[in-house]
Amino acid sequence: MSRSSYIFTSESVSEGHPDKVADRISDTVVDAFLSVEPEARVACETLVTTNRIVLAGEVRAGRPGGSKAENKALTRDIVKSLEPKVRQAIKDIGYEQKGFHWAKAKFGCYLHPQSAHIAQGVDATEKKDEGAGDQGIMFGYACDETPELMPATLQYAHNILRKLAEVRHSGECDTLEPDAKSQVTLRYENGRPVEVLQIVVSTQHKKRIGLHSATPKRIEALIRPYVEGIFPDGLITKKTAWHVNPTGRFEIGGPDGDAGLTGRKIIVDTYGGAAPHGGGAFSGKDPTKVDRSAAYACRYLAKNVVAAGLARKCTIQISYAIGVATPLSVYVDLHETGEVEPAKLELALPQMIGGATPRAIREHLGLNRPIYARTAAYGHFGRQPDNEGGFSWERTDLVDQLRSLA
Repeated sequence: MSRSSYIFTSESVSEGHPDKVADRISDTVVDAFLSVEPEARVACETLVTTNRIVLAGEVRAGRPGGSKAENKALTRDIVKSLEPKVRQAIKDIGYEQKGFHWAKAKFGCYLHPQSAHIAQGVDATEKKDEGAGDQGIMFGYACDETPELMPATLQYAHNILRKLAEVRHSGECDTLEPDAKSQVTLRYENGRPVEVLQIVVSTQHKKRIGLHSATPKRIEALIRPYVEGIFPDGLITKKTAWHVNPTGRFEIGGPDGDAGLTGRKIIVDTYGGAAPHGGGAFSGKDPTKVDRSAAYACRYLAKNVVAAGLARKCTIQISYAIGVATPLSVYVDLHETGEVEPAKLELALPQMIGGATPRAIREHLGLNRPIYARTAAYGHFGRQPDNEGGFSWERTDLVDQLRSLA
């Protein structure tokens, strides 16, 4: 039997965390390509450090089977357009610091054409469907702890940093700088969060708050009302321990304080440690890469299972081989909370999204669109679907079909 009473912790990092800056840049590159060519291929890695931005990876614009000369020219044109887009992304985050400035950081682009040997396994032909862009295992998860059907520890950690970013961008709290981290520890009874035990917030800040030096105590007094407003009534108690900038002053941050790389916050991006992870990052990858698209599909299916009332928790695993369209396996775990046999779902769920082939997933969720920069911070899951097609994997439009299985 699974435990019903326990203590659990998840963390989040802000849009200004060095690794998230790198993720935002890599997804800006993905959007730049998909906005011109929906069938573009992108695998972009970004390094950011003190006043330096470096892009590397493989790209291809143009449809498979198109003229090599035309595709090469289109790819070259998009690559040439990237620098102002990347600088704008950094400006949007808010970096205008001596050690990392959107306009002054040196920019290096080392993107090169996608390997022909990878392309031959992925591209569709007259004889085969589009294959998976790589081998691997992907997971999706949902639970009924929050309205977003996400683990409460992670959702609250995200919400803290999103709120601090909101008041920073609006100017309401102009002492704050972009780099920040949060961590939330909850006590669970009978599988439900009942008390906040620990709150950790480390946020970069300016030297002064008005006329006063920005000490950790003053930073705590500044941000605490915003943080308290994140939680439902009663969860924070007199016993809740607060740790705000526990190492002391935090003025040097962002890529100037610590180098950032794409794909180093995969647990923050997904379920905060409450569910397994296949190991593949999302940012910088076009949707033919199943690390991204199949993980989105698994979340979509798991969320619909919970939204339909078929289980309080649902974990889904799917696996692929590079160049092969059909999934190798599908596994469903309802954590002893289910109203239907998991084996029944293992057969039914893939068919609800066209067999869960890479192409079917992309078409069902509308993934060949420039919708990825918005995913780079505060989690890829637990978000609201938007009018441009972003976060389509958060829809719950399979609920009626799934209820018929019960």
